[in-house]
This record gives sequence, structure tokens and C-alpha cells, in this order.
Amino acid sequence: MFTARPTENQIKPPAALDVLLFQLAGELYALPSADVREVIRYRTFTPVPGAPPTIPGILSQRGSILPVVALHPLLGLESAPITRATRLVIVAHDDIGMALLAETVLDLVALPAGAFAPVPAALDPAGARFLGGLARYDERLVPSAATICST
Repeated sequence: MFTARPTENQIKPPAALDVLLFQLAGELYALPSADVREVIRYRTFTPVPGAPPTIPGILSQRGSILPVVALHPLLGLESAPITRATRLVIVAHDDIGMALLAETVLDLVALPAGAFAPVPAALDPAGARFLGGLARYDERLVPSAATICST
């Protein structure tokens, strides 16, 4: 038997959003889990001469060549040294793949959808353009990637 498709008014937003928590410069950040393909241990990548500091190199992962993106300069943070905890977070959004350099990957958690608030206007516009909102997790503010708040 056929059932009617729900209308826009009948579709309920998700009660929670699954996010991957990671650290940069001692601060927590979140990525939508739907965009995360895998998390791998840090390994050396091939430098790209003349590339901006935000793209220090490329990496071959499962047959794909991915740019390595250093988030510290994008967000105006001081770069951290590579340690045993450093990870590469392989993400794909709208058919664009990349490996994000993260100091530490903490956990995959569900944050209440209503917990996300807009980015404050007082933030530096250069870094704020990459953020979609702020959420509270474990008594800390967690900036989230722009794609979280658009889902």
C-alpha cells in the first residue's frame, strides 16, 4: 500500500546532531559526522612548493590524492607541534575531499540540535567565516563547522 510523502511541515528536525570533537590550540571544535570519512594517524605528506600555509601538502589515501589542510592559520591560531596524538581527519563535503590536520581527536558525540547558537558578531571575520555556530559540550563552548548549522 502506498503512503503519502510527508510535507515540509510534517518533517521533524533531528533531535541531535552527531559530531566529531577534535582539538586545535587547546580548544574543542566539532565537525558533522556525516562529513567525516575516517580518522587516521598522522603521517608525512608530500609538500607542495608555493602553496599557502593553509595547504602544506598532499596525501594519497585509498587511491585518492587529498590536500592536507592546516586549520590553525585559517582560524588565526598558533600552530602546534606534531605529536603522537596528531591525527588527519579525512572529510568529504559536496564531493570535495581533504585531510584536516588535528592536534587530537577526542570523540564522536551527539549534541542536541537546539544547542547550536549563531557565531557572535564580535569574532574575527577571517576565522568566523569557517564556523557555523557554537554549542555547549561538557561546560565548554564548541565552535562547529559551517555545514553543521545548515543541515
